[in-house]
Amino acid sequence: MNDPRRRGDLSDSIVVALDNGLKTLSGSFQSSRQSPADAVEEGEMSESEKAHASGLMRVNHVGEICAQALYEGQSMTAANSVVKEKLRKAGEEERDHLAWCSSRLKELESRESALAPLFYASSFCVGAITGLLGDKYSLGFVEATEDRVVEHIDEHLDSLPEKDLRSRAILRQMREDEKRHGEEALSFGGVEFSERTKRVMKILAGIMTKSTYRF
Repeated sequence: MNDPRRRGDLSDSIVVALDNGLKTLSGSFQSSRQSPADAVEEGEMSESEKAHASGLMRVNHVGEICAQALYEGQSMTAANSVVKEKLRKAGEEERDHLAWCSSRLKELESRESALAPLFYASSFCVGAITGLLGDKYSLGFVEATEDRVVEHIDEHLDSLPEKDLRSRAILRQMREDEKRHGEEALSFGGVEFSERTKRVMKILAGIMTKSTYRF
């Protein structure tokens, strides 16, 4: 049998997952691509505008932590080695987003969310369970998640202070990557989730957004 869930290496996968989780939460992962913000000058913002931009980027940072956890959980329980590799590579690209958001928060003299460990743990469990349901559902979950992320980024692009061009540059590149990840997941055999399921996911995502904007 080629199913990693039935082999002795499951314990190794768990160790790797725990190590990656610690690296994600500690900010150890570095970006493999230059930040889109590097080519953009910082605009002058009022304290209230900086606070709002910080809140939005804190939400995006936690969203990327959740993405790491989801991909980690899904790849650990994926039955197909090709799908496992696909999820792993997507997760690596998402690490760029994580690093960019973390760097932007520092520029804004703000902090990351204290709730990040909680959301990482819960997202990892969701990812692992989704992977156990089968590859087509796991890939479908990726598409549904990325579809919501694109909507969420659009909302933030509309809400960001006009002069916060550096955050805007980061979010635009993230949007492009997230949209591509979703499209690739469907083309690779994922099943598209119903609108009802996507609405439930939107409600759950809203809980994360509201709680991490300030905390």
